[in-house]
Amino acid sequence: MDFNVKKLASDAGVFFTRAVQYTEEKLGQAEKTELDAHLENLIARADCTKNWTEKIFRQTEVLLQPNPIDQTGARIEEFFYEKLDRKIPSRTTNAELLGQYMQDAAKEFGAGTPYGSTLITVGEYQRRLGGAEREFLQTSAINFLTPLRNFLEGDWKTISKERRLLENRRLDLDVCKARLKKAKLAEAKAAAAPDFQETRPRNYVLSASASALWSEEVDKAEHELRVAQTEFDRQAEVTRLLLEGISSTHVNHLRCLHEFVEAQAAYYTQCHKHMQDLQKELSSATGDTFPNAFAVNASTSGVSADPSPPSTATLPGASPTSRSPNPSNALESSTLKIEEVKPPATGTRKAKVLYDYDAADSSELSLLADELITVYTVPGMDPDWLIGERGNQKGKVPVTYLELLS
Repeated sequence: MDFNVKKLASDAGVFFTRAVQYTEEKLGQAEKTELDAHLENLIARADCTKNWTEKIFRQTEVLLQPNPIDQTGARIEEFFYEKLDRKIPSRTTNAELLGQYMQDAAKEFGAGTPYGSTLITVGEYQRRLGGAEREFLQTSAINFLTPLRNFLEGDWKTISKERRLLENRRLDLDVCKARLKKAKLAEAKAAAAPDFQETRPRNYVLSASASALWSEEVDKAEHELRVAQTEFDRQAEVTRLLLEGISSTHVNHLRCLHEFVEAQAAYYTQCHKHMQDLQKELSSATGDTFPNAFAVNASTSGVSADPSPPSTATLPGASPTSRSPNPSNALESSTLKIEEVKPPATGTRKAKVLYDYDAADSSELSLLADELITVYTVPGMDPDWLIGERGNQKGKVPVTYLELLS
């Protein structure tokens, strides 16, 4: 018990002297031992790595789980499973849940009805999209999030602990330097020659005794300084080695980043393929009943340079062979002549531009983000392009840069 009390008193004394030294340094009343430039650069680099790794980690979590409520619930669930040493079950994605709802609704409406059969088809593809999303989430969590989390919760905590210990060693070193400086000043003052006329013989003895005491204090302070300097140098070396490991961390995170990009690319490729397959399946099943509005409206407009009667659109239920092609239509030629294109009487729509776009040639229309333009399509055009008009300007515009409004 006595030992514990003494140790507690000793620790309290050390803490107090460090606090005094730290306060005096902040007030400019004490000297501070500066770290070497290389170690300072390593510390700054480590702090930068930690800050940006934390931001990237948090934002990636938001990207993979955008709903904050679901994210909090998922973390709580993961915490309990980790404490119980059990495998975390895979969660149903929103797309899978939507697909299940669509298929359940189809059973209620009747799978033989057009709406019911379409719900079954779309629901199946939504479940495929959800499966691709779940695989992407699992791959990203293992290959990207886990290494970042291990750095923040493992390596960085070790580095922070050693840095705090280095700061304590530095404070102890500066305390020893200040104590030695004070002892030397007191020794020099005590060793000063007294005035023989004003000083009594008794004070010679006291002065010699004080000088001897301060000499011992100087020796003790020098010994403590050597020990503190050794501890500080050893801790600085340990901290330096840990901080130099940040380079290896960067290499590891670079590899993980490549794996994350590969997983993301594979996920979007799968989604694109599923949606293309769904579009083809819906087009083959309902194309004659619900034709594309752009194609129907555009096919009813005369667009040739020589005015001619408009072609007749295919009505629902009509035979494809009943269409009467217009051989003089200039837009069905191999080259689209923008100056000959005229907007259809019906079928034009307003579109909001999502991104800036610079025209590649005179047949295209340059776009500015957030502006509104009029768009329509014509037979023979690439489905990825539309005709856009802004005032008296006209040209082809990419569909992916637009948001159709009405």
